[in-house]
Amino acid sequence: MSVPAPPLYGGVEGGGTKFNCVVGRDPDDVRAEARVSTTTPVATLREVAEFFRVEQARHGRLAAVGVGSFGPVDLRAGSPTWGFITSTPKPGWANTDVAGFLGRELGVPVFFDTDVNAAAVGEWTWGAARGLDTFLYLTVGTGIGGGGLVGGQLMHGLVHPEMGHLRLPHDRAADPFPGACPFHGDCLEGLASGPALLARWGVPAQTLAEDHPAWALEARYLALALVNFICTLSPQRIVVGGGVMDQGQLFPLVRDEVRALLNDYVRAPEILERMDEYVVPPGLGGRAGMLGALALAQRGV
Repeated sequence: MSVPAPPLYGGVEGGGTKFNCVVGRDPDDVRAEARVSTTTPVATLREVAEFFRVEQARHGRLAAVGVGSFGPVDLRAGSPTWGFITSTPKPGWANTDVAGFLGRELGVPVFFDTDVNAAAVGEWTWGAARGLDTFLYLTVGTGIGGGGLVGGQLMHGLVHPEMGHLRLPHDRAADPFPGACPFHGDCLEGLASGPALLARWGVPAQTLAEDHPAWALEARYLALALVNFICTLSPQRIVVGGGVMDQGQLFPLVRDEVRALLNDYVRAPEILERMDEYVVPPGLGGRAGMLGALALAQRGV
């Protein structure tokens, strides 16, 4: 008797500029990928659904689809707006029913979470957080967001973590930039995201020289945030992804700032002796969110 093949899953990383879609089982068994530009909700989600319809015709019915979405989103079980993007600053996307639309179009279970929680599941399953039960995943790019696991459970609560909107000490004499967040001005995202770097310095972050003062300031703000997370959540590791972190010089600067700000107060060997193994890039690289959505579907089934 033949043994049925393991099921296939779909994953969607929903971002402010593009939706990354994948069909497969794991990083070594990916059957199809697609990039869909983020335009209007209806046009974008229809294109995403069509990708999965085509791939189901080729490969067979998917067991489930996982969606990691930009937000804020509604994750409250039983809420009439579960699976919605809610109060996002992304024009036209507030109150968009992402999970419900895809579930109705595809006729399969949809498991929905934040983009950073999905990436965290991917890193926990296949990447830099394997073997851990309490860790953070932070992304620093067009926006800043954070998520992760505590005691093996994804971070949910009143809503979900909004780590990018942490309020930080802001020395306006050293950095007079008022901040770029439309809600809070000089929160972490308003001071350290890609758009904040562009607004402060007048050029895209990736064009700044390695020795530009932007990077020391960026490292300071990121380290202030990480120290707050270390002191409140005590993660076993912090994984930091996103386009801003592609700067090779940034990780050493952040690690040094974290160590200096903690000032030997948290006396764990990971911080005192192995900081380069404590604050780390994603093991899945830029595919953490997309593959994490695949892992989210598997975890949910």
